[in-house]
Amino acid sequence: MLTVSHEAPMLADLMPWSVPPLRMGRSWVMAPEAATLTARWDRLVTARGAEREVLFRPTRARTPRTAVAQLPGHPAPTTRLEREDGPCADPVRVLHGPYDLQWLIPDHRLIDAARPELWRVADRDRQVYAVEIARLPQLPGPPLAFSALLPDGHSPAGRPGRIRPLFRRPGGRDPNLAPGLLDRLAERLATPVTAEDVLAWIAALATGSPVEVPLTADPALWAEGVALGRRVLWLHTRGARYADPAQDRPAGHPRLPGGRRPYVRAALPEVPREAPSYDPGAEALMLGSGRVAPLPEAAWEFHAAGTRVLGAWFERRIPAGAADGLDAIAPGAWPRARTTELLEMISVLALLAELRPSRRALAARVADGPRIGVAELRAARVLPVPETARRPASVLDHHEEGPDGQFALL
Repeated sequence: MLTVSHEAPMLADLMPWSVPPLRMGRSWVMAPEAATLTARWDRLVTARGAEREVLFRPTRARTPRTAVAQLPGHPAPTTRLEREDGPCADPVRVLHGPYDLQWLIPDHRLIDAARPELWRVADRDRQVYAVEIARLPQLPGPPLAFSALLPDGHSPAGRPGRIRPLFRRPGGRDPNLAPGLLDRLAERLATPVTAEDVLAWIAALATGSPVEVPLTADPALWAEGVALGRRVLWLHTRGARYADPAQDRPAGHPRLPGGRRPYVRAALPEVPREAPSYDPGAEALMLGSGRVAPLPEAAWEFHAAGTRVLGAWFERRIPAGAADGLDAIAPGAWPRARTTELLEMISVLALLAELRPSRRALAARVADGPRIGVAELRAARVLPVPETARRPASVLDHHEEGPDGQFALL
């Protein structure tokens, strides 16, 4: 008789293809507002010779003379940057770190390691990225973040994680799952299982560093976990994925119920010069003379890789010292849209914090119940994963421009 181990499979085996984080090489290519990036670009291309070189901030990977191919899906020119005098490529929204929405210039000439294979699989409707939040085991915070936007994979703890797209091709094609996993789960649970279901289960139950994902063999627990994970993913993607109004997941940015929504109670300063603080008695975020309330303490204390998420969000917008070069080009006053983003961030963090007890309770019930462990997946030949599943898809449906306008051969 076969003795089945309940050892939980690793995320790296369930979602075998992964990409390292982006490596920018220069901080000025990303900013909280798109207008800041176009202003920085305009300053760069009006500079000439040595001044442009200094503003650009060369590295071994990128100088104004580096020849590189186009980023997939983004028609920025591929002429050498030293000869560039055209307009800025339209900035795109990206996820910086686990929770911060930023803007990025999608120009391969500006980014040391842009990970083109990640850009190739982006799409507006189906793709979701699981982002490992690399951390030390003793640090508080979840092990994964999720995004419908392309993530840069930055870790607040400074230790790089991995980015795992749900699909290996645009349009929801070729799930990035261990071959045979969907069929094995469907057979064991006696219910249809989709790639989106598996990611929802991962979102609800993933734990540890490196990340493990316990798999239940109980159909009722599976359904409960998938439902919980869908809410987690809806929150992480700001309502862009897993929306279902019938399940209290409307399309659009998640909002706290009336009476609990945060508002600006006292106007935020036009030029904040200090880090925010928290008044637990009033449930208020204090920024100079400004005040935002109510702010649940769980949202204020929400951590990722040992770093307070709201604290890191403000650090990106209130520099501790004087910036120089292109980084010094920034809004002269606090933009109104930035306040809206802050209120939205508070809502997402508060709603995610509310799910922690449900996730802990579910994890305990899964641990006490029947499970699908590594030994069973090996017996079903789902594991070990073939090396081909750990590599990106190689067939593209479009041409990509190489350096100096030539087509790239792929």
